[in-house]
Amino acid sequence: MSDTHSTQTETATGQELPRLKAGTRATSLKPLRRLTAYLGRYPVRLALTLAFLVIAAVASLSIPYFAGNFIDEGFVTENFDVVSSYAWLIIVIGAVMAVSAGARFYLISVIGERVIADLRQDVFRHLLTLDATFYDVNRVGELTSRLNADVAVIRSAIGSSASLALRSLILMLGAVAMMFWTNFQLALGVILVIPLIVIPLVLMGKRMRKVSRFTQDTLADLSAMITETLSSVKTVKSFVQEESQQQLFQSYSETTYRAELKRLLNRSFLIGVVMFVSMVAMVCLVWLGSQAVFAGMITVGEVAQFAIYAVIATSALTNMSDLFGTLQQVSGATERLMELLDTRSRLPLRTDPVLMPVPPQGRVAFDHVSFAYMTRDEAPILSDLSFAVAPGETVALVGASGAGKSTVFALLQRFYDVGSGRILVDGIDVRDADMADLRRRFASVDQEPVIFAGSIADNIRFAKPDADMADVRAAADAALVTGFVEDLPNGFDTMVGERGVMLSGGQKQRVAIARALLKDAPILLLDEATSALDAQSEHLVQKALERLMEGRTTLVIAHRLATIRNADRILVLEKGCLIDQGTHDELVRKGGRYAELAKLQFRLTDAAVAE
Repeated sequence: MSDTHSTQTETATGQELPRLKAGTRATSLKPLRRLTAYLGRYPVRLALTLAFLVIAAVASLSIPYFAGNFIDEGFVTENFDVVSSYAWLIIVIGAVMAVSAGARFYLISVIGERVIADLRQDVFRHLLTLDATFYDVNRVGELTSRLNADVAVIRSAIGSSASLALRSLILMLGAVAMMFWTNFQLALGVILVIPLIVIPLVLMGKRMRKVSRFTQDTLADLSAMITETLSSVKTVKSFVQEESQQQLFQSYSETTYRAELKRLLNRSFLIGVVMFVSMVAMVCLVWLGSQAVFAGMITVGEVAQFAIYAVIATSALTNMSDLFGTLQQVSGATERLMELLDTRSRLPLRTDPVLMPVPPQGRVAFDHVSFAYMTRDEAPILSDLSFAVAPGETVALVGASGAGKSTVFALLQRFYDVGSGRILVDGIDVRDADMADLRRRFASVDQEPVIFAGSIADNIRFAKPDADMADVRAAADAALVTGFVEDLPNGFDTMVGERGVMLSGGQKQRVAIARALLKDAPILLLDEATSALDAQSEHLVQKALERLMEGRTTLVIAHRLATIRNADRILVLEKGCLIDQGTHDELVRKGGRYAELAKLQFRLTDAAVAE
């Protein structure tokens, strides 16, 4: 084995299992920085949003200034012409504010939706690159929650909260500047009050971040439980466990409720403290302003102007304190998504993969392969396994459950990397090949084939999305699918339901065989493809399989030895080791483990026929 492969093995076995982190630890607002990369993809829209935001803010801040002049030059002097002039001016400013606010809201909402779509697509695309071990240790419901619920939290923030936060910040800074311009002494009093509002934000921040992250994780647990239960609802009903599942759901739901309640209590307390301090500050400022008017240091209009600016500043700061709690929740959701994006596949990829030979040969070899699943305490599954399969040969794998048969198939397609030794496909080590190129060499039909919630044609075309209907029909004819499809009301466009619930077991198998035929791969992997079928369905599926196997290298996993009697060679596995090999007749004559299995199975079969 090369040094590169040795290093890869050490990397794969030396890391911890890729479980997603629990949510009980505190986080910071740093994850929000990762969102700026997505926002930066749309500079023109951002620039327009900021421009309208500034225009609206400037228009808002100009109203108190003109209101002060309105009072001093109009009301105090009783000049109606001045009152009329300022009234029309304020109406024009109001129109500018309305147009700017509407444009700002539309642009930031569009940016938010675009960013969310990009983020969701990136996360989903990345999830498809992760290795099988990641999915062995993480629940699909948890991943679904992150992809949906967490993204929804971020959408609300970018679409409205971010816009409101920027607007509040600009208004607060502008209002403070105008207060200093109006009266420097009173403005100093405002500066002294601001820390009283900011300090609670800082003190509550860490707690809010921790609580928000925990809330999102409880929602994910609830989503995972729902997905797991509803996807296995027949099993739940069969064991009459509806009540226990309802109690389990209630437990998860109550945990989520308590977590959300805790978050709301913390946020409510924060908002209440800031509002109370802001109100006290306003009363103090009005009192100081009144003293200044009585002393002749400031006019009534300037006091009114200053008071309006103070209201704008404190209102903006109060809004920001409310938004601060939202940002904690968004930070937790962003962190959970970025955790997915930062997770890396445990299967190292070569930057310069070796090209697979063309045309494909269909040759397979295991060379002293040993392997252990990390999820099973690294108990050995395969031990020093060596065998070769020639092009066009049909080889069956036989052994008790846990002997390593399915693991052989998983390693061939490089869902996992070997612990030692090497696996060759057409003479190329699977770790040196491009992964997509390698997997195009295989077509598989499983005992429980995966059928997607689309039409029959969609499921067959899954192997080759660009295939035309003529190719789909040709594969369906060869797999004996057309016969039952013609009896369906919508033919190949018939929807099969989630996991193909509208089809029988034999129909699912034949659809899977048609899919494999359409892929037209040189190496065929059959995993107990007929073991769960009745005699009639098995006969039809077996005929379809025979057509599929023609001209292809075939590896078959079988517990029912009658289905592999005609295999070119049978490999007998026991506890991950190859203990015997040969044809059916050769192994029966030898005696040993295979002969015992054959004697038992065929005796039972004969007895069943006799009955």
